[in-house]
Amino acid sequence: MKTKTRARGVLLSGNHAVSNAAMLARPDVIPVYPITPQTPILERITELHSEGRITAELLTPESEHSAMAACIAASATGARVFTATSSQGLLLMHELLHFASGARTSIVMCNVNRTPAAPWGFWPDHIDSLSQRDTGWIQLYSESPQDSLDGVLQLFRVAEAVRVPAMISHDAFYVSHALEPVDLPEQETVDAFLPPFRPEFTLDNAVGASFCAPNDQRSWRKSRLDLDAAMAQVPALMREASQRWHELTGRRWEAIECHRTEGAQVVFVTMGSMTGTVRHAVNALRAQGVAVGLLKVRLFRPLPADELRAALSGVPCAIVLDRNYSPGTGGVLHQELKSALFEMPDAPRLHGLLAGVGGVDVAPALIARLAAEFADKAPQPGPVWVE
Repeated sequence: MKTKTRARGVLLSGNHAVSNAAMLARPDVIPVYPITPQTPILERITELHSEGRITAELLTPESEHSAMAACIAASATGARVFTATSSQGLLLMHELLHFASGARTSIVMCNVNRTPAAPWGFWPDHIDSLSQRDTGWIQLYSESPQDSLDGVLQLFRVAEAVRVPAMISHDAFYVSHALEPVDLPEQETVDAFLPPFRPEFTLDNAVGASFCAPNDQRSWRKSRLDLDAAMAQVPALMREASQRWHELTGRRWEAIECHRTEGAQVVFVTMGSMTGTVRHAVNALRAQGVAVGLLKVRLFRPLPADELRAALSGVPCAIVLDRNYSPGTGGVLHQELKSALFEMPDAPRLHGLLAGVGGVDVAPALIARLAAEFADKAPQPGPVWVE
């Protein structure tokens, strides 16, 4: 039986949806440093804290680096920990993101995708979080405020099960500041989904044990093997979390989403807020008799390669729309998908298009033009810029 939701269709920005998710998760410690366009997350958390609706210890250190250091220390003591950042803040954390995963903490973070400097910009672009893909964090990409709220809660469940930190990223302004109807679950619903955090290993003055002490070569290598084994559990745990969340709320969020891909001659592959635009364009093109579809990638790390291969098996043409640019190579999602589809006998012709880089708008008319232009083209090795 589904549990009733507390409030249906409340207008919330993506950032305030995340603040509500943090409240519902009942964290113990929240270290956050403000940075545009993440700041409304911290502002709303501060309001909820002052109202007594968040009882966590709220820390506002002197920098994002210090915020992540506080997250690691708190998580190591067995606390449930939440934080948030964006762009330069995430880049400043880079050193400690490696430490957080190597120390097997279960931190959950929301990153608001924003262009990194230089030049200065404040617009949606995924390179800030994608450039952290080798730090050992689970990564989700959100399409909407509802996706962000539900994703934060799902990530707590998964991260705490495997003792691996996790981040969910949503686009600056398109999601972070845009108001959309959001269903807020009852606290009892979230409590049924997310039990109290009881880690097996914690810092304890009564126990004589080291924490992240220097290792020899083989021990360090074993730590990577252990992390790899933990990451391998994530896709199944995400499926289980999605199923349980669906039972409680009626909403389902999978690692990938296929929309109208049956019989599609062209499938667009997206992450983040652009997905909504592409879904709208696909529906309009289908109404005109054009056989197109959409593949939304929500779980990026670990990459759900088996699910991606199954979704694109037999599809004649796939077009990856990357809202990022890896200098000298092209789009990161395109690179990842090429690797996942390597030696697949019925793999699609795979085009990597740089669309929306730096926050440039991607309109439905552009999607229609790309479907017609690239459907029968041979892919080229280098990046293709479109606007």
